[in-house]
Amino acid sequence: MLCMDTPFPLTPALSLRETGKVSQCSNCCGIPVSRVRTAFLPLPEGEGRGEGEGCKWFSKANGWSGIELCPATCLSPAVCSSVGTLWRWLTDLGSQLNPSPSLSFPNLWVPAFAASLLAVAALPAAAQSDFQGATHMVPFEEDTISYNKTPSTGPIVRLQNRINRGEVKLKFDPAAGGWRDSLLAALEISPKSQTLLFSKTSLQRERISPQTPRAVFFSDDVYIGWIPHAPVMEISEVDPKLGGVFYTLEQTASDRPQFVRNNQCLECHASAKTMGVPGHLIRSFKTDEQGIIDLITGVSEVNHRTPLEDRWGGWYVTGTHGKVTHRGNLFGKAAYLKAEEKPNYLGNLTSLKKLVDLDGFASPHSDIVALMVLEHEAHLHNFLTRLHYETTMALSRYQHIRYLRSMSEGFLKYLLFTEETPLKARVKGTSGFAEHFAALGPKDQRGRSLRQLDLETRLFKYPCSFLIYSEAFDLLPKPMREHILQRLHEILTGQDNSPEFARIEPDTRRALLEILRDTKPNLPAYWREQGHKEAPRPAVP
Repeated sequence: MLCMDTPFPLTPALSLRETGKVSQCSNCCGIPVSRVRTAFLPLPEGEGRGEGEGCKWFSKANGWSGIELCPATCLSPAVCSSVGTLWRWLTDLGSQLNPSPSLSFPNLWVPAFAASLLAVAALPAAAQSDFQGATHMVPFEEDTISYNKTPSTGPIVRLQNRINRGEVKLKFDPAAGGWRDSLLAALEISPKSQTLLFSKTSLQRERISPQTPRAVFFSDDVYIGWIPHAPVMEISEVDPKLGGVFYTLEQTASDRPQFVRNNQCLECHASAKTMGVPGHLIRSFKTDEQGIIDLITGVSEVNHRTPLEDRWGGWYVTGTHGKVTHRGNLFGKAAYLKAEEKPNYLGNLTSLKKLVDLDGFASPHSDIVALMVLEHEAHLHNFLTRLHYETTMALSRYQHIRYLRSMSEGFLKYLLFTEETPLKARVKGTSGFAEHFAALGPKDQRGRSLRQLDLETRLFKYPCSFLIYSEAFDLLPKPMREHILQRLHEILTGQDNSPEFARIEPDTRRALLEILRDTKPNLPAYWREQGHKEAPRPAVP
């Protein structure tokens, strides 16, 4: 979040002291803490404030700033990203920071800082490979983006307008999850997309547990969270310009239900884990019997680059996956100890009946294929938002996007699955999501589609993301969209033989080119050329 990615220069004068105030860790655990350490440092004049996972920063007009760090009594400060970032921030000062008696870290912080550094160092390379600076916060509340002041135009707003005009009427049915089933139908979201998580990582985390998991449903541009007997449903949309926009819907009968925009969600959904923009994140952590997460044990950002062995901590998983293990379906120390002795003893489940009663849920499944598509999609949504924000700001400041080349190359690598973790065994879901998803198309003249699943050695048979058809892609600022399409054409026609894209076989490139020619509207004219004619360079790259 905002806490450590400040634009202010750090000066040598820095000290730590204890305060007597009572705070609360914002790291999705809500654990009250009584001892908060605050670092003070001089900053340029101006005011500002922000919150991060386990810390807050604030600057005063007198040029001083404080950083409140979550203490050792918090759930797991050892891997609090803010603490790790602060430590790197300090150690990177080098000669700028002279050793001083005023700079002292209490003994209890030594293991926390050390563990933070180890946790960062141990992250898989793929988790850090989007582009340099991918985790830096974008100033989306400032005038160029003006996130908080800009109305959304996404699918939830469009549905609300239809409800207000009387064109759509949602049905409240307590036996069908309140608004849940009617809302899914109105947004054309299949119940087969249901995934279940029992980790306490939500706006209503106190209601989530292994006995009452949160159901997450999704489409190409909407995510819906439902918890049994919870007072509100949690909903987010992917606005093509704003990125993630978050809403609550009260679970009470009404003639015209209202989706209420809720920026409180940005406390977790705008952070380094969402690429510094309002977005979505999938995480994987061990939990105890109540669903409280242990941040030392997991992966804070899961996508198609994450090995299956590291995925789904805190989630239920139905489906088969051979001898490959994962962290799903496990909660509590005893379960994890047994998994060490007998790997996969809760893997390859086709039913969750022995773990949880899902009476009243939309589906008895938490489909493994739906989980894999969800993980890919959520990160690409964040990437599209970051690309849109950065392009908008670059055009405003410089009237060109030449400084964004590494970002656009990182986007293309993710779009084309060049760093996807290969599957080691065949994966098969249980809910019928795979068949539903593949049928959505669109298909080319030969019946091929970017939604066709492989599930033997990789997720998709034709590795180019289906989100290339999304509004978020189509409404990228014109210079960036043209640049992406030009580079994609160079890669698929074989003009680009760089190592970054060498994993894509010639036959696969040819198939992707043909599918996109047939199914992607409004491609530049050079895409229609049957030969490998070089694409013209845009005037503003």
